Amino acid sequence: MSKAVLVLENGQVFTGLAYGATGQTVGEAVFCTAMTGYQETLTDPSYHRQIVVATAPQIGNTGWNSEDSESLLGKRSDVRWVPGSPESGPYKTWSSDFIDRDDPGKIWAAGYAVRNPTRRVSNWRAGSTLDGELADQGIVSIAGIDTRALVRILRDSGSMRAGVFSGDALRSTEEMLDVVRAQPSMAGADLAAEVSTAEPYIVEAAGGEARFKVAALDMGIKANTPRMLAARGVEVHVFPSTATFADIKALNPDGFFLSNGPGDPATADAAVALTSEIVDAGLPTFGICFGNQILGRAFGRGTYKLKFGHRGINIPVLDTATGRIAITSQNHGFAIEGEAGEEFDTPLGRARVSHVCANDGVVEGVELLSGRAFSVQYHPEAASGPHDAANLFDKFVHVMENPAQEGNLS
Repeated sequence: MSKAVLVLENGQVFTGLAYGATGQTVGEAVFCTAMTGYQETLTDPSYHRQIVVATAPQIGNTGWNSEDSESLLGKRSDVRWVPGSPESGPYKTWSSDFIDRDDPGKIWAAGYAVRNPTRRVSNWRAGSTLDGELADQGIVSIAGIDTRALVRILRDSGSMRAGVFSGDALRSTEEMLDVVRAQPSMAGADLAAEVSTAEPYIVEAAGGEARFKVAALDMGIKANTPRMLAARGVEVHVFPSTATFADIKALNPDGFFLSNGPGDPATADAAVALTSEIVDAGLPTFGICFGNQILGRAFGRGTYKLKFGHRGINIPVLDTATGRIAITSQNHGFAIEGEAGEEFDTPLGRARVSHVCANDGVVEGVELLSGRAFSVQYHPEAASGPHDAANLFDKFVHVMENPAQEGNLS
């Protein structure tokens, strides 16, 4: 392994060994406290344009497989059609139990920084190594650095722009620092369109018999989200982030889903306007992560950038109505303004802050008091766990089963 350096925008430099591909990459340096699920993390579109620092000291033990990537749907360019001819409908359909064994899943993270990459893969499902997959996909990464010291800097000073340099990209510290500082900040970044599907497609309900149709706005949707809905008898129609109210109206769905995704929610005016129209029409709406921020903005709330964000799979969230705590998976650097249990008027009806982080009080969920629209900042579909919040998908189905207010998309 050859030399590599990680350069922070504050001028601090960490010297280690090249890992994955060699060359140059830039992005926002963020840390993730998860001790497992690195494949799901790296393939999560929400990490687009970010260099992920792993706090777990040893990474790569389970290698890489073709089943666990969260970007499978977004990467596959030719999913199979519904039984029948391709001309039978406008969309392609992906079966909820189908896995493309030749598709390793696209890595969306800009780079990876680890302490101790494992020298041997120990998992029967592994088809390749983490190092090999990073190299194959051109993801410039670094190993052998003191990630504890790096995380402490990011915790105390906040997430910041960074770069990883190796091979021919190595040059003087001043030159590399100039490259790092020349990249745009994550604040003000409009990234959803860069990770969204280019064309609509369908994920069919498990067993092939759909109880409901849901229109999902893909702002960086993870593969396990349609699976969770499909398992509950939902046929998921995934739309590009540029979808309009007319597109959703034409489907006449039973519900509307707002996905996770990268970037600054303050830039997502089109998604906010669409969500306002959808909720105003009475359609049951459920959002997660970026979708929570979109719904919050539709409720008239502002958003702001967190100092270092929430990224991990052991973050406690308080349900302000019941007092119950759920351990959750999270990946966000922005949040909605508000206080625990706060009720407020919105253009779409009376709403409240439904969930907050037990660690720091950050808003983790909002909802209309009518129950017709709700969202959470965390990931109830977390593929590598925990699964405390998976019942939110049941809640969404329940709202569609019990329409207190008829949807009006006509």
